Amino acid sequence: MDLTPSIPAVRSLVAKAKADGLLVGLVPTMGALHAGHVSLIKAAARRCGYVVVSIFVNPTQFGPAEDFDRYPRDLEADRSICEQAGVELIFAPGVSDMYPGPNLTWVTVERLTDNLCGSSRPGHFRGVTTVCNKLFNIVQPDVAFFGQKDAQQAIVIKRMVADTNLPLEIEVCPTLRDPDGLALSSRNRYLSPEERADALLLHRALTAAGDMIRRGQRRSDSIIAAMSAVLASSRRVIVEYISVVDTETLSHLPMIENEALIAVAARIGRTRLIDNIIVDLNRP
Repeated sequence: MDLTPSIPAVRSLVAKAKADGLLVGLVPTMGALHAGHVSLIKAAARRCGYVVVSIFVNPTQFGPAEDFDRYPRDLEADRSICEQAGVELIFAPGVSDMYPGPNLTWVTVERLTDNLCGSSRPGHFRGVTTVCNKLFNIVQPDVAFFGQKDAQQAIVIKRMVADTNLPLEIEVCPTLRDPDGLALSSRNRYLSPEERADALLLHRALTAAGDMIRRGQRRSDSIIAAMSAVLASSRRVIVEYISVVDTETLSHLPMIENEALIAVAARIGRTRLIDNIIVDLNRP
């Protein structure tokens, strides 16, 4: 397995893999890898003969009061995980590699970034789409792999790729959870044992929403009220949003008629967590 911070080195290694007839898969990450990332790597390996994992804590997607400085970083542990998972190349640039000077060019997806996480994290998605555009241009993957847990991010990235005619496919893989239902996240390591117990309320609220829909409930306000009641059972859980939205436009759905994204974000102590489910009334 190769590991490099060098953009020219990445381009050279990927060009050789493509010359050998291999499909190139990219798994973009900020490091602090866990089993959820490994599931993305395995999905990439099933489709592609050459798997690249990028590890870069991107400063442009963090707000001034967010956790950029304390975001977990452990390149040696990440290297070991990637090696065991069969990754061919780790691209681990520094900030000066990705942003060698003041950044004057940005990639912005409008409308899809106005609500959900975009409401409370101004500039976040501009940073995400810009850095992903950079990574796609550097690595030139055939397929890039993202997790469903970051549903809005995946929808925004897919739209950016479509709108800018980038020659790659975006594959969105299912959310991986601990046995008790907590969605895997690098930020879970911030949680104290008491906070982690409260974090399970996000999944319980989503499960309650799914149960209501299976029983025939279609009104979003009723679903949101039930989820709010679940989350209100702990004073440590500060709800940022609970939303029922269209899976393509991310616009609010008063009634669920076909497919919907049900998403929740909450703060527990100093940790911000997100989770979601997709429901499709056209499928059993």
